[in-house]
Amino acid sequence: MRPRLPAEWEPHAAVWTAWPSHPVYWGDAYTAACGEMARFLKALSEPVHGCAVPERVEVWADGAAAMAAAVKSVAGERIRWVEASFGDIWFRDIAPVVVTGPDGRQQARCLRHNGWGEKYRMPGDGSVAARMVARHRLPARFLSLTGEGGGLEGNGEGVFITTRSCFLNTNRNPGAKESLVEEILRREFGAETVLWLEDGLVNDHTDGHVDNLARFVDSRTVVCQHPSGADDPNRERLREIAAALRKFRLPSGARLEVAEIPSPGKVPYEDGTAAPASHINFYIANHRVLVPCYGGEEEEKALTILQELFPTRQVVGLPARSLLAGGGAFHCVTQQVPRKG
Repeated sequence: MRPRLPAEWEPHAAVWTAWPSHPVYWGDAYTAACGEMARFLKALSEPVHGCAVPERVEVWADGAAAMAAAVKSVAGERIRWVEASFGDIWFRDIAPVVVTGPDGRQQARCLRHNGWGEKYRMPGDGSVAARMVARHRLPARFLSLTGEGGGLEGNGEGVFITTRSCFLNTNRNPGAKESLVEEILRREFGAETVLWLEDGLVNDHTDGHVDNLARFVDSRTVVCQHPSGADDPNRERLREIAAALRKFRLPSGARLEVAEIPSPGKVPYEDGTAAPASHINFYIANHRVLVPCYGGEEEEKALTILQELFPTRQVVGLPARSLLAGGGAFHCVTQQVPRKG
């Protein structure tokens, strides 16, 4: 029997994340990014009446100064602080992916990390997975496949979505074929079917992580985005993604159910170039769905649709523009730990 990667909406025991600890990486966005992270951690750790109990939140902070600032900004009985070194906060990509073994126990799968295709080599990032495994005494396998957790999306029943622009990129796995990646996903994560999209968002430094493009909301329904505004930089790409998803079939032969929400539209960096903003980069906690927001005109419509898709959770939109300036949003900064059993 093979391990299984539980769907993100299945119960979590904990979630791993990190506090922005190195102002040099963030520049002028640092203070605002810390404020956005504080609001996110509060929403992640505070309970909601009538919803499931929040998971435990383990937050790494690098250095005494960062730890003091983080603890001062956020308090919560379900938050556990850990002072440990790392490069930056993108734990979706540098922490282990936790699967459920055939015996129902947690196991770790550690993808090989090369700084997002050798673009962002940060001291400490490469050892986070091994240190996390040791800290939590998790049985682990260190894989030959180079990539990041943000490049994988699963429905908990063996169906995965990913992008060719990431796992087949020469800056990660030169010469790799789809069949090789699929075999590793089958053996290590329990994949039965892998659905391949082509490219990610414009200017996405991850080379197209799927967690900005398409996310399962139940075992047969996936949500993606449609363009917002005449200047949406991803107008054609979003349409291509939605069309591709509608062609995919589940192992049963049924087509995927596809829901669409408005994209944030054009969200510019300070120099005017388009940032890879996406409402799809949400995190599904036990009790809430935390959605990155950027002030777009159709933001409320996107949140309303997501609330309909997650009726047992409270959908909350939170500002994430400064986090985006650093390279990601809420899904990027988290890695969930499935509950045992």
